[in-house]
Amino acid sequence: MRFNTILRCTASAAVVGAVAFGFAGAASAQDGPTTVDDIIVTAQKREQNLQDVPIVVTTLSQEALNGAGVRDIKDLQILTPGMTVTSTQSEASTTARIRGVGTVGDNPGLESSVGVVIDGVYRSRNGVGFGDLGELSRIEVLKGPQGTLFGKNTSAGVINIISEAPSFTPGFNAEATYGNFNAWGIAGSVTGPITDQIAGRLYVAKRERDGFYDVVTGAGPRTETDDQNQNFWTARGQLLILPSDEVSIRLIADYSKRDEYCCVSTQIRTGPTYGAVVAVGGQQTPPAAGFGPLPFSRTAYANRSTAQQMEDMGFSAEANIDIPSWDATLTSITSWRNWEGINGMDLDYNTADTLYRKDDGNYGFELENLTQEFRLAGSNERLDWLFGAFFTKEDISRADSYWYGAAYTPFLSLLLSSQLNAANPALPVSPNVIGCFSRPGQSAAGLGGCLATGGMSPSGPTAATGPGFGLGEGVRDHYSQSTESFAFFTNNTVHLTDKFDLTLGLRYTQDHKRLLGVQDNVGTNGAACGGTLANAAAIQGVFGTTVGPRLIGNICLPWANPLYDNRRLSEENTGGEFTGTIKASYRLNDSVMAYGSYAHGYKSFGYNLDRVQNGITPTASLYFPAETVDSYELGLKNTLFDRTVLLNITYFHQTFDDFQLNTFLGTAFVVESIPELKSQGFDADFVWFTPIEGLSFTSGLTYTDTKYGDFTAADMTNPGNFPQLSLLPGARASFAPEWSATGSVAFNRSIGAGLKVGFNLSAKYSTEYNTGSDLLPYKMQDAFTLVNGRVTLGAEDDRWNLDLWAQNLTDEEYKQVAINAPLQGSAFQTTIQPNGTFYNPALDTQTYNAFLGQPRTYGATLRVKY
Repeated sequence: MRFNTILRCTASAAVVGAVAFGFAGAASAQDGPTTVDDIIVTAQKREQNLQDVPIVVTTLSQEALNGAGVRDIKDLQILTPGMTVTSTQSEASTTARIRGVGTVGDNPGLESSVGVVIDGVYRSRNGVGFGDLGELSRIEVLKGPQGTLFGKNTSAGVINIISEAPSFTPGFNAEATYGNFNAWGIAGSVTGPITDQIAGRLYVAKRERDGFYDVVTGAGPRTETDDQNQNFWTARGQLLILPSDEVSIRLIADYSKRDEYCCVSTQIRTGPTYGAVVAVGGQQTPPAAGFGPLPFSRTAYANRSTAQQMEDMGFSAEANIDIPSWDATLTSITSWRNWEGINGMDLDYNTADTLYRKDDGNYGFELENLTQEFRLAGSNERLDWLFGAFFTKEDISRADSYWYGAAYTPFLSLLLSSQLNAANPALPVSPNVIGCFSRPGQSAAGLGGCLATGGMSPSGPTAATGPGFGLGEGVRDHYSQSTESFAFFTNNTVHLTDKFDLTLGLRYTQDHKRLLGVQDNVGTNGAACGGTLANAAAIQGVFGTTVGPRLIGNICLPWANPLYDNRRLSEENTGGEFTGTIKASYRLNDSVMAYGSYAHGYKSFGYNLDRVQNGITPTASLYFPAETVDSYELGLKNTLFDRTVLLNITYFHQTFDDFQLNTFLGTAFVVESIPELKSQGFDADFVWFTPIEGLSFTSGLTYTDTKYGDFTAADMTNPGNFPQLSLLPGARASFAPEWSATGSVAFNRSIGAGLKVGFNLSAKYSTEYNTGSDLLPYKMQDAFTLVNGRVTLGAEDDRWNLDLWAQNLTDEEYKQVAINAPLQGSAFQTTIQPNGTFYNPALDTQTYNAFLGQPRTYGATLRVKY
């Protein structure tokens, strides 16, 4: 009786998953589905067969996930066409994109366009959801706006992760892994009854690995010669409580700790500033002939630490109460989560000691989140109905800091004087000119004389006696953002006939956000800029009103600007939005369903938790508006050949208004609301359970045409940002390959003598796409293919299995994200170029770096199960 109750309760995901994937009792979850009818999803917050759901869903069973080596959401992309997952400065800066749409994760003030939900609990930032996912029952990737049921910040889609729940059947699993890069890991879980009404499950894992980069440290003080290593442990405990046949309660507590080094980047093009880097004692990859692209290399340069520590913990309680008289279930999901990350950064990505961040607790962020959801769902012959409410309270605390190295002042002097020398060879290139600009009471004549001597005069009116940039900590900023959000929603499917269903969903969300912050310069930081500003008239008297302000701006960058000294921030906004969906589906016959849908989605407004300035003036408000999307889909779901073949195809058309673009301009991240972004194309999914025992094929294909609408500087929040974004109007968005295709083949069968063999081969192909949000040509990634493989030998009863595996089997070399190296050249010009933008490739002096994709990894895993 109790197990029948569990099957009715959404809390009991393990047993529901067992039914979903076609096994019961002691059978292994890895047997997987054997017909299309076995594939169950919860895309509409109730268990349904995939082919009955009028939504594009890529559903991945435990067997498929294990076969492809999926441990986190970044691994997941090899099985999902149209999805990319990347990370940059740290693993906290992880961003998922679907159909070319997502939000760069470098700033916690921005929420995600692709929602991550783990066991019914929403993770408000993609990076917070990154980590070892533990024992998985299945993962569902829902494409397109899902705001009606999954809430705000799911305007591009949802990654819905369902883990294994406790079982009343005793069981024990353990695994040990060893691979290249000195990778090793151990994991184990135990499950079973504690009483006749309570079952438990405990999962623990520890994993370590050397880094994927070789790091040249120069003069230090960094001592680590590799980077992007792995060193973490995680634990997850659960209780399943069944106090009666009508009540099911699932409690989950988890904790993870990471202590790693991440992330350096490598030069993919070294520009003319290479000479200045070397002149101040630094090293980086030497430039190619003509400052062209560099060969692919995993050698990085960093003299400062990239240590990162992350701590993630949380608790959730899901209760399901059956109400037989209503034929309904009341669900309550309560969660509390706390995530904290601290990072060190070598900001110049070379060994010159110019600018860095220490891992002393003054650079990182903490996020605490409390959520409560109630749902009441029921059904009868003609109606499946659901009503719900959701509340969340979120607190973000972000600390930011900048530290000056001994090379900063001479390096910036070399950059400025080389610019002046290019225009007037009589002015020498010198590491000592900053004091010429910042000298108290500087005159035009004195400035000209000082620069003519390279600031080397020992005394007198031409001496460079102004302040430079002091050593040590120069900035210590702190931001606190609090969010309170509530929503009411309903989603109802009317069975108008036995073949025709109409689904209506509506949600109202209201957000209240408050920002408090202090931006503060430490010690004498700001003196060089302050002195330069005092001499603005003299500087413009010598260099005019075009070059003069540019020189001042280079000295008064956000981390050096005295206008931020003890600057207090206080902003508060409330906003809301109705979102919803309407879906019509018609079953042409038992094998074919056609559907059409419309959905309106919403991504909340927010604050850019950073120093942002227009020219040299700090931006008055850090606010950016909400993002909305209108999406249309037309699809066919086909179940063919005695229900052993799935063939689904869907056309989509999405229009995003006020798309929140977070982009790095070389000195700071800015958030701009792009008026319009359109994404249209089609998704196709194919599954074949072949007549050959244990052999199955899956594949997917996505075509996307994701482009920005036309816009001008006048359409932007800060028109001064338009030059750096002038390549965007009418262009294909970043991380939006025109075509992406996935395919996998899995085989698993007995060979006698109590043994079985199996293999899995998974691959993903993507056409070329740009990896930078500013769309600079050097950031293009050519078309590439990733392949993962696994061969298994084990016992028929799964008592033991030995896997030989490889990820990125062909050792494909590719970029995750390309960036402009700070203070190392300029890509965009100050005037419109012949091509109508502010970019001219012949004048591009920028050094470009990239965060690289993982190389080939391989190893062996031994699993035992009792």
